[in-house]
Amino acid sequence: MPINLVGRVAIVTGAGAGLGRAHALALADRGACVVVNDLDEAAASAVCAEIVAAGGEAAWSGANITQAYQVQAMVDEAIARWGKIDILVNNAGILRDRSFAKMDLDDFRLVLDVHVMGSVNCTKLVWEGMRQRQYGRIVFTTSSSGLYGNFGQSNYSAAKMALVGLMQTLAIEGERSNIRVNCLAPSAATGMTNDLYSPEELAGLDAGMVSPAIVALVAEDAPTRRIVLAGAGSFEQANITMTRGVYLGAGDDSAERLLASMDRLADRTGEMVPNSGGEQYRFEVERATVSQLANIHA
Repeated sequence: MPINLVGRVAIVTGAGAGLGRAHALALADRGACVVVNDLDEAAASAVCAEIVAAGGEAAWSGANITQAYQVQAMVDEAIARWGKIDILVNNAGILRDRSFAKMDLDDFRLVLDVHVMGSVNCTKLVWEGMRQRQYGRIVFTTSSSGLYGNFGQSNYSAAKMALVGLMQTLAIEGERSNIRVNCLAPSAATGMTNDLYSPEELAGLDAGMVSPAIVALVAEDAPTRRIVLAGAGSFEQANITMTRGVYLGAGDDSAERLLASMDRLADRTGEMVPNSGGEQYRFEVERATVSQLANIHA
């Protein structure tokens, strides 16, 4: 059954070009009214004009997402125009790539501020309205650099993995209010990636091939707490897992025994995806209890 977003109101940050533009167009194509957020008024206005020309509704916002008061104004304007906000796509971002040894700490802070606090600001300022209406769909843009690392991107990697942690908790907190929260890790040819791939590789990484993941993750029947990877028409899911590990108990030589057990520790046989951070605690306590009882009855 086709995904229908008619009547839904969406904010897409960083939507003047690249992935954000593709996301905004895809949401509008499914019937959503779209706030096209971007600091570049000319680029964002062109996206709005494209949406309107196709019969949709769109409005530009030049809010700097690192400034909460500007985000509040963007949210207020969207609500005044359309009455609500149903969908938030946190897409805006920047790069300041250098090896960690050469990186200026101001550039580290700036990347964290845009990616993490920018997403926090936008999410915080739509959260209460979504909670009151018992409906919300939020997507954070993570990255393979955060999930798996990438040379020269320590700031970007830290920011992108922080968003995974934010998503994990907000998905838990939002569940009872029908707020579904997910992460998207895209691979696409954009202004941020043009210097990272060869022309041949970029040719197959059209941003529009990522946007179906956004449409799926903001649909009424969307899942929650997923990390979806998308690029070149391929889609995957990443998971933060916990192996079965080893039980070593107490002892002065526990560190030595642990070091000797690293291969067993990493064995992924029977690994699990915990439902919350508390499951690690429960797993470890239960394992210790079972071991102690076995020793008692031995």
